[in-house]
Amino acid sequence: MKYTRVFINSLAYELAPHVISSSVLESRLAPVYQKFRIPMGQLAALTGIEERRWWPKGHQLSDGAIIAAEKSITETGISVDDLGAVVYTGVCRDQHEPATACRIAGKLGVSKDTAIYDISNACLGVLSGILDIANRIELGQIKAGLVVSCESARHIVDVTIDDMLADPTMQNYARSLATLTGGSGAVAVLITDGSFNLKTDRNHQLLGASHLSAPEHNNLCQWGLKEVGPQLYREFMRTDAVTLLKEGVSLAKDTWTHFLQQRDWMIEQVDKVICHQVGASNQKQVLTALNIPPEKEFPTYKLLGNMGTVSLPVTAAMAHDDGFLQKGDNVSFLGIGSGLNCMMLGLKW
Repeated sequence: MKYTRVFINSLAYELAPHVISSSVLESRLAPVYQKFRIPMGQLAALTGIEERRWWPKGHQLSDGAIIAAEKSITETGISVDDLGAVVYTGVCRDQHEPATACRIAGKLGVSKDTAIYDISNACLGVLSGILDIANRIELGQIKAGLVVSCESARHIVDVTIDDMLADPTMQNYARSLATLTGGSGAVAVLITDGSFNLKTDRNHQLLGASHLSAPEHNNLCQWGLKEVGPQLYREFMRTDAVTLLKEGVSLAKDTWTHFLQQRDWMIEQVDKVICHQVGASNQKQVLTALNIPPEKEFPTYKLLGNMGTVSLPVTAAMAHDDGFLQKGDNVSFLGIGSGLNCMMLGLKW
């Protein structure tokens, strides 16, 4: 995939207000830790995540996305009438139908010409949305589009802790550990054809992207509903973290090779990378496998945890605000999502 007239002009975000430390979650799991003599602090030691953020109870997902979207519109000055598409891409949604994007677009007051829909692709949803809008722009169908997402980890972590206490086995602890890393936040990404006179200095050109998949590993990380009684269902999430990391790194290596060849870049020409934020072990193994020095990457998982689709774009926004991403840098967004799918985007910052 190659692009010639697609630009990211805004990466606006909203972080959930409640800070939840790993030690607080572990205190709720004290009976499990005592049974297996697991030392307190193990969660942070294994994942590198000290805290994450959650929305208040009863928070509606689209509300977070609306806040981020309004920030994006305000900071760029773009007219909502110019938005050819509004795409919601979170794993978490308000309901099965209509599309969560509908309420967001309604609150923004977009025109009747605007395409409004949801996209789902595990933790790669925002990247999928960016490419979907980019394709529409490159084809001349629209001039601008907004990708929005909001993720919430509070409920699934609460359910998982209850399940761990009810079934205190090492197997359950192992397959539930990844869920405890979940954080919450919202993001809005404005993509245009570069023809607008915007108020922002962000004008990051999308150069191209690579996407490879390994769907035979679709069962390694699952989040959904399970039947627990007659007409009674309960939310669950389970992850084979060891195998997921192994197969994800393998797929990432293939995608990285494809990405560099397509872009005609030597690895030394990649100035910075922004990865999906999972944890310390994932960061180390992915960067090592791709031969990327750690100083070229900007991590945020320590204080934000894994915010699903929101993690990578929020990290990119923070890296820009921090001065880590500089104008003219060759930047790669590196995403691996359950399924398995791997997407890598190349940008001229």
